[in-house]
Amino acid sequence: MALSCAADHQIEMNPASENTSSTAPLGPDTLVSIVIPIFNEEALIETVLTRVRELPFAKQLVLVDDCSVDGTAQILEGEKSKPNTIVLSHQVNRGKGAAIRTGLKATTGEIVLIQDADLEYDPSELPRLLEPILRGETNVVFGSRFKGSVEKMAFPNRVANFLLAWMTTLLFGQRITDEATAYKIFRGDLIRSIDLKCNRFEFCPEVTAKVMRRGEKIVELPVSFQARTFEEGKKIGWPDFIQAVWTLLKYRFIR
Repeated sequence: MALSCAADHQIEMNPASENTSSTAPLGPDTLVSIVIPIFNEEALIETVLTRVRELPFAKQLVLVDDCSVDGTAQILEGEKSKPNTIVLSHQVNRGKGAAIRTGLKATTGEIVLIQDADLEYDPSELPRLLEPILRGETNVVFGSRFKGSVEKMAFPNRVANFLLAWMTTLLFGQRITDEATAYKIFRGDLIRSIDLKCNRFEFCPEVTAKVMRRGEKIVELPVSFQARTFEEGKKIGWPDFIQAVWTLLKYRFIR
């Protein structure tokens, strides 16, 4: 059931267009837009924001509260006056994918990345992940947990991640080790030109499928990952795995 929440900010997005992104190198003052979808993360969001703001590059923070029912909204209210920060909110809980879509509409950076509102991933690794795009080697970087280190991930989750990566590789012909990673980084004009439809966790397979169908080379770099349990706030489950499988098939075979 949808939960009523604070006022929703509406921003129009340009319709999908042909990929006009460049692979030219970017300058030292490149602006990086960091989209953070947030739902019930009052315990960690302040720590996440502190660590993200400490990163040594020019940044725009786009925070999207997906109708949290804990103290998250009150914390984000205090973020509205901070520089280079945009705070948006949904009137109802719509899902992570919808929150990312809302956030993407407000981005202006030459590079756009997704940062979860927890600490399963280490934000200090982000500068290294930006490098291939800054050098003009690619338009898309994924932080691969399975090329790096993984702690406390349950065995069924490992199996699900392996199957999704294998399926993506088979369907789209490009070797991927971690389709479901949260650390996805894009050239800004590329990601803003993609017409995303996702609402929940199918953001990952949808955006992966659509950038691959455009012929984009995804560079994977190792990252460290420390999984949370459901008791600690993890929200993804087996129904989302089924949705991911269907999403990959849909965007491979349906135009």
